[in-house]
Amino acid sequence: MTIVVFEDSRTTGLYPITVGRPALAITCGGYRLVDHLLGLGETVRASVRPYLRSIVEVDFPELVGPLPTTGSLMLVNARLVPSMHARRTLAQLLTCGQTGVVRQGGDVVLALLDVSAAEAFGSGHHERIERLTIDQPDLPVACDLPLFEYPHDVVRQHLEIIGENLEQRLREQSYREVRDGVFLAADAHLSEPAVTHTQAGPVLIDREASIGPYCLLEGPAYIGPKARVIEHAAIKDCVAIGHTTKIGGEVEASIIEPFTNKQHHGFLGHSYLGSWINLGAGTCNSDLKNTYGHVKMEYHGEKVPTGMQFLGAIVGDYAKTAINTGIFTGKTVGACSMVYGFVTTNVPSFVNYARLFGQVTATPVEVMVATQARMFARRQITQRPCDIQLLHDMFDLTRSERELGSVPPEPLSL
Repeated sequence: MTIVVFEDSRTTGLYPITVGRPALAITCGGYRLVDHLLGLGETVRASVRPYLRSIVEVDFPELVGPLPTTGSLMLVNARLVPSMHARRTLAQLLTCGQTGVVRQGGDVVLALLDVSAAEAFGSGHHERIERLTIDQPDLPVACDLPLFEYPHDVVRQHLEIIGENLEQRLREQSYREVRDGVFLAADAHLSEPAVTHTQAGPVLIDREASIGPYCLLEGPAYIGPKARVIEHAAIKDCVAIGHTTKIGGEVEASIIEPFTNKQHHGFLGHSYLGSWINLGAGTCNSDLKNTYGHVKMEYHGEKVPTGMQFLGAIVGDYAKTAINTGIFTGKTVGACSMVYGFVTTNVPSFVNYARLFGQVTATPVEVMVATQARMFARRQITQRPCDIQLLHDMFDLTRSERELGSVPPEPLSL
């Protein structure tokens, strides 16, 4: 059977996370959905938004290729939460021998179809999914298979699934246990002295990652390959850190995607950071309201209750913060934005944001192209034409966010 992971029309509702990232590559609980799908041992193909296809072709070549002409297809929504529960359910359905659909509300979570019935799918477009599945029976799946509906769902689901996902990593990869519940992969290094607490879950330090001296590590936590945790850092309570990152200060219950730097002191809590972000020294976010009430997020002018008492920031790829930036509870920071001072409102993509001082201006895409080239060079990475084109596409897609005239500056109060 061939698995086709597809993006549907609600993928854009996950902005700023999915502005420049296919939904199948969102890290949650230390895994991406694509990792779980490839782990099933079947051929996997991806159907993503058109402007992301060139990026997928070079970054995920194993997902590119023709669909089979015979046999069966499993269509999987790219917004599916990458839990072990979902992975086990998909594995069972691969061998069930039935055709049908699993729906959640009006969304298709997954479908099992004969190739002959799915010929119109072609290279894959989300608007065809409902037409392909409208007459299909419901599959007898008794379990819940949640989808990401809003950006904050990534943080909420992360807290629920990280423990079991890390147990799967221990089964799949080779680690050595150096302390009770602390596991190191090949060439990983844990400096002494260090304090580790693993009563709530394990701490996994992947290959070539390093932990500086005087660090606190509380599980469950995952430190990705070639990540560097700076001395005196505190990594606490459900943290997943991607590969090739530099992390310092206090990080709690958060996701940090690859190539992001939070190297200096400052607090990051119950938040999501995309890739190629740099947080300036002293940058902190709030993840708890002064009233101790549940946090409401604002998306496209709509207030959305989260049901979460603790919720920090959702930060898009390539965003930057200046020193001593303070991000208020439950704010989104757009992709390729540059942020200064206090962040009291959501930040659009591609802006210089110093709203407290009356300064919010658009950032030309050419500035971000030059910045990307410098960042890549520091990591010995070649800037490709598809990387440059993606920035241009991201700029165009987020143009409506930058209606700056309707956002007056906050008044100063002493």
